[in-house]
Amino acid sequence: MVNQASTIQGGGHSPAPSPQLSHRNAVHCNQPDNERVRGGSIRRAATVTPTVTAPAPSSDVIGDVVGNFGIWQLRTILIIFLCKIPAAWFMACIIFTAPELYPRTEFRCDTSYLNSSSSSSSSNYSVSDNQCYVLDETTNSRSECEQFEYVSSFDSLIMQFNLVCLRDIFIAWTQYWHLFGVLVGGVLGTKMMLGISPRSTYCVGAIAQIFCGVVTGYARDFSLHCAFRCLSAVCCAVMFTAGQAIFADITAGMHRIGAIILYDTFWSVGVILLPTLSSFFNSWSLIYVGITFPTVMLIVLLYWTPDSPRWLLRHASDRQDIDNVEQMVRKGAEINDRCFKIPPDFRLQLELLSEKLKAQPAPAPWTQLWQGKRAKTHMVASHLALAFFVINFMGMLLNIRSFGRNYLVPNTIAMGFSEIIGCFLALHFTLKHNKWKWQCAGTFNILAGMLGCLGWLFTGADSMDADLKVSLWMIIATIPKAGVSCAQSMLLACMNELMPANKKQLFVFSVVTWARVWLLSAPFFNVLKKIDTALSLTSYCVFSILGGICTCLLLTPRSSTAPVVPQLEQQDKKEQSPLNAPVWTIESDVHNTRL
Repeated sequence: MVNQASTIQGGGHSPAPSPQLSHRNAVHCNQPDNERVRGGSIRRAATVTPTVTAPAPSSDVIGDVVGNFGIWQLRTILIIFLCKIPAAWFMACIIFTAPELYPRTEFRCDTSYLNSSSSSSSSNYSVSDNQCYVLDETTNSRSECEQFEYVSSFDSLIMQFNLVCLRDIFIAWTQYWHLFGVLVGGVLGTKMMLGISPRSTYCVGAIAQIFCGVVTGYARDFSLHCAFRCLSAVCCAVMFTAGQAIFADITAGMHRIGAIILYDTFWSVGVILLPTLSSFFNSWSLIYVGITFPTVMLIVLLYWTPDSPRWLLRHASDRQDIDNVEQMVRKGAEINDRCFKIPPDFRLQLELLSEKLKAQPAPAPWTQLWQGKRAKTHMVASHLALAFFVINFMGMLLNIRSFGRNYLVPNTIAMGFSEIIGCFLALHFTLKHNKWKWQCAGTFNILAGMLGCLGWLFTGADSMDADLKVSLWMIIATIPKAGVSCAQSMLLACMNELMPANKKQLFVFSVVTWARVWLLSAPFFNVLKKIDTALSLTSYCVFSILGGICTCLLLTPRSSTAPVVPQLEQQDKKEQSPLNAPVWTIESDVHNTRL
């Protein structure tokens, strides 16, 4: 996105319009500029001698007309935020589609297959206490059980594909394919938007998600189930990648940063709602259907969702494309009650902005990201920090399965609320402690990670009350979870500040893609619970500490807040103040790829 100077306005800042004037301008908001001129609504302004005013660093005619934030932007943000809810459901549904089964009471080894394949009597065989091994008392040999019987009121994914005993590693395998789909979907969505508008990309992802989600739920082959779970994750990633591109383009300044930080709050809302949704179904297949069809409402809400106006201008091929952008921006200005901000040459300025966006220089190559002051430190620290945090963010949520099946519902809800607290904490650090926000988030994660390592103090306390023990587990797990949510949201919203304008987009893409590659390892850390519950939790807390250290190494370059005064052509160079010299400012104009 290329920034353009704001429109030349007469008489400096325009006074606040009266209600009558605002209403009159709203009536003519969708009229062409020449009709508005003939109507006399701007004739008085045209007679005023124009003076040059200093534009905002990241303003252009679209930003001047619709503003940084308003009702139009708020409506769009709330609609797009909803796509995070099914994305969270598809990621975390494994918690409720594959709950742990108890040996003997809910599953047992069926030795009938041995009787049919051998002449030995069934009395010659015995089964281990965990129902995983068959012991041949004649030869004193042991073999894995190959057939099981299940007694459970809930038809789970484990029962469908016999994922018990040593086969439970395949539960992590299904989660691996979901995370691989998130990786592919982020790259695919970014590449699709090179030729397809963000709104159309969002729509394609939503429609494909409905199809893939239903097939995932009714697949009776394990490989087919994993394949379509991967495709469902691809569709989810395409949706929230394209959605962020839209709301990041129509907002600006701290409103844009705040929207990106709070994007994950609706992910957490999805996590909180998942136990309630799952309670209505008694089969893992029906759960997949239940988390799929709410996406239909997202397609309906696209009617009130605008496209990215600057993307349309950058790819405009004829006058009709610019007409669509003009109509969209006029509608946004009308909803925001800013029709008086529409200049008389609005159509001409849109055409100029379109040409400027098309002529913007190519982004810097990846090798140049390492060049500059503190560039190497920022590259290494940001790549490592986000990798640690995304592994922790996903893995720690899935790790609540290790605290016991009877506590899944309250533990899932607690994790969701801790994520929301973390997002708002990131917003607080950014707004109130912007100079040291990285150090605040990093220090919080270091302290929270140390707290989480205290689980070793009571992991062996078998005499402790079960409810009290699980409560202690959740206390030392939710605090690091809030810290991870805080740092991850801040990184994804603000890490583009670390690079100059021509390096922002590639830098963000590099960091996010690198982190998602390492995210593929998150499900397998939960296997450590087989050794000890404290071991899996400690591994994630160590990641919090390491990510916090890397985050503390980040430092946003300082920008000048001095007003930029335009220099007249005949101004004497000796009278120019060094305070008015051009400076490098930080502009948050990159549509970050989200998790």
